[in-house]
Amino acid sequence: MSAMRRNKSTNLPAPFLKRLWVKEDASLGEQYPFNLPWLDTDFLLDFATPVTIIVGENGTGKSTLIEAVAALCGFDEAGGGKGYMPVDHSRAVDRSGALLATALRAAWLPKVTAGWFFRAESFFSVARFLDEAARDANAAPPDFLSWSHGEGFVRFFEERMSRQGIYLLDEPESALSPKRQLELLRILHAIQGSANAQIIMATHSPILMAVPGARLLEITRAGLVETELRKTGHFKLYRDFTVDPYDFVDRALSDED
Repeated sequence: MSAMRRNKSTNLPAPFLKRLWVKEDASLGEQYPFNLPWLDTDFLLDFATPVTIIVGENGTGKSTLIEAVAALCGFDEAGGGKGYMPVDHSRAVDRSGALLATALRAAWLPKVTAGWFFRAESFFSVARFLDEAARDANAAPPDFLSWSHGEGFVRFFEERMSRQGIYLLDEPESALSPKRQLELLRILHAIQGSANAQIIMATHSPILMAVPGARLLEITRAGLVETELRKTGHFKLYRDFTVDPYDFVDRALSDED
């Protein structure tokens, strides 16, 4: 816990991480993640709002990009904050985010290292780690695991993201019902308004894409392109489904055949 307490606060509003770009001397080869179609020597990503949302299909490199930012922040790529290493990576197969980070530079104003990298698949390992660390320090554990999966997620977001820092969310909707997604939407909306924290989130959820004032980027083979909710493929697919679910399913099954 001491690593978090040593972080200094700032009076400047988010975003704190201002820009990402490829190092001039970076060697982009033919192996993943350096062969991602949108990654080249001209890659440049500016952060202009407290909340930045990245969307795109599976396999486009969204999660890898979020992992790379986590590595640049000094966070563990399995999830957690600076100084937390809840998961043993000695036998890990995929370290693509950490690899990508070696080819990137980051510009900060100011450098803020408080924060958290949230990954749904490692949430329970991280939550157990936090409970054990609190007990070792003779403090009350946060006890996120005594709630249902979705409720534990929302409690975690409310507790952690109320603090100044940078927070990276990789598909947080995976365990959230639509109603719980609305709760997270309200949290993100408050952060967008207060600018006390910076959020960079990868998501497939049209609900979470709808944070008012947030910057919405779609990751494609051509790069990261600023877009609008109604123009995303995710929104169009859900819209078509709700207009006529039975016809939508019939057409989807016909296409599968």
